Amino acid sequence: MSWIDWVIVVIPVFIVLYAGWSIRKYITGVADFVVGGRVCRRYVITTGNMANALGLITLAAFIEVHYRTGFALSFWQSLSLPISVMISLSGYCLYRFRETRALSIGQFLEMRYNRSLRIFACFLRYIAEMMANIIMPAIAARFFIAYLDLPRSVNIFGIQFPTFMIITAITLTKAISLICRGGTLSIIVTDTIQGLMCFPLIVVFVAFILIKFSWPSEIVQVMMDRAPGESFINPYDISKLRDFNLFFLFVTFFGMFLHTASGVTGGSNCAVSAHESKMGSILGAWRGAFTSVFFIVIAVGIITVMNHKNFASDAKAVRTNISQSIANELIPDTAERAKFMDAIRAIPENTHTIGRDKPLSDKQNIDTIYYQTAQKSFGTSGEGSSKAQQYNTIFKQLMLPMAMRQMLPVGLAGLFCLMIVLFIISTDDSRIYSASATLVQDCVVPFFKSDFLTPERHIKLIRWISIGVGVFFFFGSFFMAQIDYINMFVSIMYGMWMGGCGPMIVFGFYSRFGTAAGAWASLVSGMLFNVSGILMQRNWARHIYPWLEEAGLVEAVGDFLTTVSRPLNPYVVWEMNRLKFPINSYEVYFMAMFTSLVVYCVVSLLTYRKPFNLDRMLHRGIYAVEGEKKIHSAWTLKSVWSKLVGITPEYTRGDKVIAWSVFCYSFVYKFFIAFVFVVIWNLFSPWPIQWWGHYFLIVSLVIPGIAAAFTAVWFTWGSCRDLVRLFHDLKVRVANPLDNGMVDGHVAISDKAQFEKLEEDKSGGR
Repeated sequence: MSWIDWVIVVIPVFIVLYAGWSIRKYITGVADFVVGGRVCRRYVITTGNMANALGLITLAAFIEVHYRTGFALSFWQSLSLPISVMISLSGYCLYRFRETRALSIGQFLEMRYNRSLRIFACFLRYIAEMMANIIMPAIAARFFIAYLDLPRSVNIFGIQFPTFMIITAITLTKAISLICRGGTLSIIVTDTIQGLMCFPLIVVFVAFILIKFSWPSEIVQVMMDRAPGESFINPYDISKLRDFNLFFLFVTFFGMFLHTASGVTGGSNCAVSAHESKMGSILGAWRGAFTSVFFIVIAVGIITVMNHKNFASDAKAVRTNISQSIANELIPDTAERAKFMDAIRAIPENTHTIGRDKPLSDKQNIDTIYYQTAQKSFGTSGEGSSKAQQYNTIFKQLMLPMAMRQMLPVGLAGLFCLMIVLFIISTDDSRIYSASATLVQDCVVPFFKSDFLTPERHIKLIRWISIGVGVFFFFGSFFMAQIDYINMFVSIMYGMWMGGCGPMIVFGFYSRFGTAAGAWASLVSGMLFNVSGILMQRNWARHIYPWLEEAGLVEAVGDFLTTVSRPLNPYVVWEMNRLKFPINSYEVYFMAMFTSLVVYCVVSLLTYRKPFNLDRMLHRGIYAVEGEKKIHSAWTLKSVWSKLVGITPEYTRGDKVIAWSVFCYSFVYKFFIAFVFVVIWNLFSPWPIQWWGHYFLIVSLVIPGIAAAFTAVWFTWGSCRDLVRLFHDLKVRVANPLDNGMVDGHVAISDKAQFEKLEEDKSGGR
């Protein structure tokens, strides 16, 4: 990059870090550090969560998936709209979680079940978060080494330090410094500022990609050039897609119901009220159109560069540079590395002509020869297969930085680097903090008494644990080899927690029959399923497949897997593979979720003795405090429509306008017009493939782009206003020293005295 690019990067990053570091003066209690003092309003929540969602790991994962599947599958993802919007509008799980006034999911689990479950469950969540996010520093380091074309090592005072180590240390240090200064409050403020910066940057890159590439003659032509059953653009021709297919969508939809509150962190739990949290969620559903446009245009740009003949020389340079970067990491011997790169450079440029040559497929495409060359160079032994698997994985991951480096001019190169730095700050700090806060709040705090664990000691403990998590990530990034897609890796690692926690959380909010025994059974069964899947995946290429081969069991096991999966073909296909465990991460994850759901219900019903007091946990009825008593209205035709949209008596006129706008855009336009109407049309008169190109241009880019431009102005104004109110509220609020996450007798100690008095008054009134 030029000096102009570096100026573009350094100044905004310094502003963000300074804002985060200067927030410490507002920290007066544990609630400030852990949940931002519960003074955040809707636009701060929404914009901060947007920055958190725009992570490098999220963008890299999006590119991986869509580079393999295109955008045909996204048509069927429209089925998620009624689910996600109704969840947002109704406040499903999140509203009730905010009503509990718990500082964490763990505190809620103790209030609903018992202390031992809280400690075990949250320690499991801590381990799962650590393992799922351990690849974040490695992804960041690889990105910058590739994007900035950095040397493999740097000489500092006569000592050669790996560049990978230096970048990892810098990114983690920035994140941990923000956490130590202000905890969640620093994260919220910096994420909001980053979100405000990202609004105009996203618009710039959307315009650049659409100007650089021709939609009809380049982008659509590449999308159309796929083998039958693997279309990138026709949603009725995707039956042969593997891993990311209709079953993948089904698992995603199933998980939306079970895991709305399973990973609650960040701004959603920092809202000034349950209603503001709900409005932040509703605005987040609207905001989703903005982020999706950016992800889509970056993905289509990379797919076009890598597969269209017009960019053959650029694509060749990208693939060669990717291979060189991977060789530097996987092949320590200089002579072997040179031999490997000679074989890579001997591969000719892309001569594939769309419309004349055979369409590309998942197994036979322009990248295939690179994978085959790597496999041949590494060999077919257990060690060789493991390295070939890592090559295939990292190859897809590095496509983002290498392709963007190749196509961006001066100025835009700096802007893109700035965006990635902001992405890394917003995700690294929140995920490190989530893991450390989970460990402290739910695995350490329950062992202390409130008179010993003062607010100062409590906050200091979170800071030290955060530093420890950062050190773990630093060393773990060197030793944790990534052997699968990012989404798959995160899914199965985080699945140790998510596989079994959903039923105990959902039924904990909404049922009176759920028991601690049912929660334990659900959690353990889901954990065991996912741990088994992890062990099989991690050891398949290096140990398990070679052992099956030596024992002559490859064919027998392959036949068994094929037979078991046949009823679910073509969406679930278990075939023997030397490099990859036949059952993918989402299939393991679904089996864990389904099993844990059944186990929770059965065990809870068998051990049920008396109904749980939900009103007390949710601060309802006689337990409603601080003027938050719920208002109930009569059922009328008008109220039915309002309840359908999630409108309650707490809504102002502006809130109703927002709720109805989100409902109309998501349901009326996106679901009924752009999905249901199109499905019905195709039942009677299937569209030619060219029509699908026009459809995706209008539905995925043009209309969301217009909405995004409007949203940028709207949310910028709202976020600036709410930031000012945030700082004002922090100055005048009075911290409660007992609001620290401790529980006594299923009640938070901050509420215990007041609840006892309310119950005593009620008993006396009788």
